[in-house]
Amino acid sequence: MVDEQLLPLAGEPMRLLGARALYWPARQALLIADLHLGKADIFRRAGIALPRGGTVDDLCRLQRLLDTHACRELWILGDILHGPAHRAAWYQHWLGWRERNAALDVHVLRGNHDLHLPHAQLQVQIHDAVRLPPFLLRHEPMPDAALHVIAGHLHPQIALAPLRRRFPAFWLRDRMTILPAFSAFTAGIVPAPARGEQMIACVESGLVELPVA
Repeated sequence: MVDEQLLPLAGEPMRLLGARALYWPARQALLIADLHLGKADIFRRAGIALPRGGTVDDLCRLQRLLDTHACRELWILGDILHGPAHRAAWYQHWLGWRERNAALDVHVLRGNHDLHLPHAQLQVQIHDAVRLPPFLLRHEPMPDAALHVIAGHLHPQIALAPLRRRFPAFWLRDRMTILPAFSAFTAGIVPAPARGEQMIACVESGLVELPVA
């Protein structure tokens, strides 16, 4: 099991990272999807008992990736938020992380959970969809006639029967790559890949390739 894998997408050398991210060397850009800041806090306010540390742990994982790879840009492909940006503990942790990475260009593609993003004061650049040939970056995985789509939203997972667990996964489709949810506190879907598609699971920050369908 390896922690990263070179993968040409639309002729562009990219690196799949077992830590649930995609690295674009030519742009020095890290791509993640579905961070869902503060999701655990929102569930706790609704009376659902959950352990603390979800957002903090996710930001620590993100920081390790930024420290490991030369990054000028971070692209979050939707759902950076999970709901209203209450001034809870997670928000202070985010501001501390943002201050530490003040020189990093952080771009967020608006997702279905990002209704409050324009007023959240997260110190990020907000987009609906961005064309960076040969790619189209967006939140929802809808195809494009000209560009290879990189998206999130679906939280693809793989059920590995021997381990009796589900693991987040990259879903490699024709002219489309769907990233796993970066947040550790997310459910997801277990898709049935069509012919020629492939799933690559993220297992303890390593990558496990499944055969091409």
